[in-house]
Amino acid sequence: MTQMDHQLANGPSAPSGAPRPVVEMRDISITFGNVRALDQVSLRLLPGEVHALMGENGAGKSTLIKALTGVYSIDEGTVVVDGEQHEFGSPAASQAAGISTVYQEVNLLPNLTVAENMLLGREPRRFGAIQVRAMNRRARATLESLGIDIDPTSELGQHPIAVQQLVAIARAVDVEARVLILDEPTSSLDADEVAKLFEVMRRLREQGVAIVFVSHFLDQVYEIADRMTILRNGRLVEERMVADTTQLELVKLMIGRELEALERLDRKVSARTADESGAPVLKALGVGRKGSLEATDLDLYAGEVIGLAGLLGSGRTELARLLFGADTADTGEVVIHSERRRLRSPRHAIDRKVAFSSEDRKAEGIVGDLTVADNMLLALQASRGWLRPIPQVTRTKLVEQYIAALDIRPTDPTALMRNLSGGNQQKVLLARWLITQPEILVLDEPTRGIDIGAKAQIQAKVAELAAQGMAVVFISAELEEVLRLSDRLVVMRDRRKIDERPNQDVSVSDVLEIIAGEARAEQAEEPRA
Repeated sequence: MTQMDHQLANGPSAPSGAPRPVVEMRDISITFGNVRALDQVSLRLLPGEVHALMGENGAGKSTLIKALTGVYSIDEGTVVVDGEQHEFGSPAASQAAGISTVYQEVNLLPNLTVAENMLLGREPRRFGAIQVRAMNRRARATLESLGIDIDPTSELGQHPIAVQQLVAIARAVDVEARVLILDEPTSSLDADEVAKLFEVMRRLREQGVAIVFVSHFLDQVYEIADRMTILRNGRLVEERMVADTTQLELVKLMIGRELEALERLDRKVSARTADESGAPVLKALGVGRKGSLEATDLDLYAGEVIGLAGLLGSGRTELARLLFGADTADTGEVVIHSERRRLRSPRHAIDRKVAFSSEDRKAEGIVGDLTVADNMLLALQASRGWLRPIPQVTRTKLVEQYIAALDIRPTDPTALMRNLSGGNQQKVLLARWLITQPEILVLDEPTRGIDIGAKAQIQAKVAELAAQGMAVVFISAELEEVLRLSDRLVVMRDRRKIDERPNQDVSVSDVLEIIAGEARAEQAEEPRA
């Protein structure tokens, strides 16, 4: 009996007369060097169903998707599509079989129109020339069938990321995809945009498309998904109906340990207190930048975590970048250890023991073609200068130390960064800055798009660093996370600071009320017509 047979015999079975799976992946195994990324993992996808693929970062979700889409070759196992066995040697071969993927980072061309992106490489032609009107009509018909109200002649780059993702989905529909894989599609969307995406997904489900939904937002999984497959450490844990599984059960299956471990982290964080009796290690005096942030004051003490709370576009990231010198302030100055000097570049900040982890880890963090070890040591090597290479003994010691300290998986320092899951990439970036031994750490969305287990590990590390005396600025769109970690709360709105208070018995509702109250105050001040 295969592993899939065993799981289906013990898990939910399809009702009598249920449709044949569009895709069956049977006992898939993939090895990278000495690392077993997938170990006899099976997956079945039914038509007209949203199937959630669940697991921690490093569980094997991305590897399984890349095996299905022809990015990775399979060492063992079979892929069956519509009853026929396939061996996909490329993404094009997978797409030809009706399997399309929309990734978290939309891979389209912003300088082209919506219609040009949707039909790229498949434009209607006559005598070799593209028939623009026919292309626009076809794109408009596809968009309307999905309830997407977008002008197909508009330039894609003019639209927000949520609309671009919908265009990517529409492109997949136009190629008549029978399986649509959505990899973390909601990580950068607000509530209204998520609702629109789910509306499109429901339409596709009604049309018989099998949808694979990968997300770390459990509430969203329970709202949209019908069935789930759970992976852990490259192995299949179980296939379940979503309606028959509580969130508590799901988390236990995903992380392989009781939630008491996470509760202990909560108690550890809540027991820590910061000492504000001395001078601030960092002091922002009227720091601002035209069009980005109004003049802002901020004091940061050793051993303290300041949480920056606010909605998207509130100015959180803009403040973080000014504190690190990634952007140059037009007004004010940053005082570090009583040294009054305007930060003109990140190098100035690094020299003063300030570290910054950007929210955009793909564009401003990872170097995918370098190894884990090389990525981890980039900042230290840059601070030494490229003519003074780090001794091999020191390299090995540091890399092994931080792989163990942050539980980075796989543990192979020679693994390419691009092959790691998002959560493990984030841990490598954190290790990169910790190796420089900073005294001030600015973290912008360090847990975005990663699972609950990796998130808890990073939160615990932040609490540990603060307990050891490091000063931390922590930014997250998840208010629960900000409140969980911070000693002091700074609330921002419309690119300015609107409130600052100790984090004592402050709730998410309190923060939202501060933001909403400010909005009401601004409306009351507007002159009546």
